[in-house]
Amino acid sequence: MTPGSRPDDLFEAARMYYGEGRTMEAIAGELDVSRSTVSRMLRDARDAGLVQITLRPPDAHRVEELRRRIAHKYGVRTRVVPARAGDGEHERLQAVADAGADVLDEMLEPGMTLGIAWGTTIATLLGSVQARPVPGLRVVQLNGAINTEGSGLTYVWTVLARAAMLWDATVHHFPVPAFFDYAATREAMWRERSVQKVLETQRQSTLAVFSVGAFDAEVPSHVYTNNYLTADDLTSLRADSAVGDVCTVFLRADGSFRDIAMNARGSGTDPSRLSRIAHRLLVVSGSRKALPLRAALRAGVATDVVIDEVTAASLLSLR
Repeated sequence: MTPGSRPDDLFEAARMYYGEGRTMEAIAGELDVSRSTVSRMLRDARDAGLVQITLRPPDAHRVEELRRRIAHKYGVRTRVVPARAGDGEHERLQAVADAGADVLDEMLEPGMTLGIAWGTTIATLLGSVQARPVPGLRVVQLNGAINTEGSGLTYVWTVLARAAMLWDATVHHFPVPAFFDYAATREAMWRERSVQKVLETQRQSTLAVFSVGAFDAEVPSHVYTNNYLTADDLTSLRADSAVGDVCTVFLRADGSFRDIAMNARGSGTDPSRLSRIAHRLLVVSGSRKALPLRAALRAGVATDVVIDEVTAASLLSLR
């Protein structure tokens, strides 16, 4: 048998991870195997039906109820991260990023194409990912990042460079503006072969990881605070009843997006294209993101959601 393939070993790894909340690194040290082996063991334990969480924190029933309700209402696999007393928005974001990093690690497979939409949450998540080579992995940028000062390019290249380093992956950049000045300019750019090549790589993605953006999030969404949107843009978005964005594509509360004027000038992957990707991991933290999160779920952009307890409760309290 290969290391860590016995049912007893699978159960022990699952008990430490799900029951005790221990990290993959700690489990790897305990079992004297690699971190990637632990990730595989957890997957095999789930497939074999061995996973049972028997050691629960006092608030486990509340968290499980939130998870169950979100999964049932929106048809997504859901992980709710408990909030500790006294935690602020930054602490909850870090906890969600840590959990999201583990979920993403379990979803990665050799030879796949991973689409990444840059932003504050995803940058934090990549800071929590543990490095391991994923043979043949391609990473493609799902939305343009250049802003009026050009600084967006530096930001997103730093984010994607970390992804390349973490997984020894090939990165496909999308060096276009987040928002063009004119819709006609975007249409002309989309006819360029170099851009078409990136768009085709995006279409080949089998896994995407992204978050949602909110106009007034406690931990500011990068697109709303770094010279991407003008006062006129914000006025236009308010007139079109936009509540936030996914991959820099703006949504209304009901999940619609097609006739929002700003989207004609945006370079992000819209929900209709995003929904064609088989596995779509949405990682979100921040109670003020509840409204754009609901819009994203109504648009069907996610198959998997990692969310903190406070945001989960805010989402379910919306009328």
